[in-house]
Amino acid sequence: MQMVFKKWGNGTGLLFSKEFLQMAGLALNDAVDAEIVDGKIVLTPKFRHRSLKERAAEYGGELNLTGEYDWGEPTGREVW
Repeated sequence: MQMVFKKWGNGTGLLFSKEFLQMAGLALNDAVDAEIVDGKIVLTPKFRHRSLKERAAEYGGELNLTGEYDWGEPTGREVW
């Protein structure tokens, strides 16, 4: 894919198509690390925290937040 640098405010920018970003696993407002490696610009996705809704989608949308969870006996100076 050939691209052209364009003036963007006081800086310079590249525009990526939505399809191109999807192929890279990126979306609007995702953060990336940029570095120069052997004279090439390399963009690497940064870790992104997912929302509770996104995490629940991995489990078919079921959170199963009912009931209590037994964490075991106190191990320190907890007061119950």
